[in-house]
Amino acid sequence: MQYAMLICGDDREWAGLSPADEEAAMTQIYAWFERWQPTGKIGNGVELQPRETAKTVRAGANGQPVITDGPYVELKEVVGSVLVLDCADLDEAVEIAATWPLGPGVSAVEVRPMLSREEG
Repeated sequence: MQYAMLICGDDREWAGLSPADEEAAMTQIYAWFERWQPTGKIGNGVELQPRETAKTVRAGANGQPVITDGPYVELKEVVGSVLVLDCADLDEAVEIAATWPLGPGVSAVEVRPMLSREEG
């Protein structure tokens, strides 16, 4: 079964890192991938650009979409990356996610089962 691994945190913390600290954090992240990619448990993933580049679409009072800059203003934690895990069950997916390096800019890793809507 597939699970989404959402890496959440305050992307402003990441942006404030010195080049040496960013390199150290990336070394940990690359080590995580080197550990798990050979197992076949990690599928596709994406790293998202900072919140300042985002647009949010919400329903307006008149039923028309309202578009605003970035995520909700008061949010401190945003999704920064999404990975797909291929695991036997939720416990295995959580076990893998729990090894993600919780460094600067990362406050949580959420694991959610992915829906599969097969056409019949």
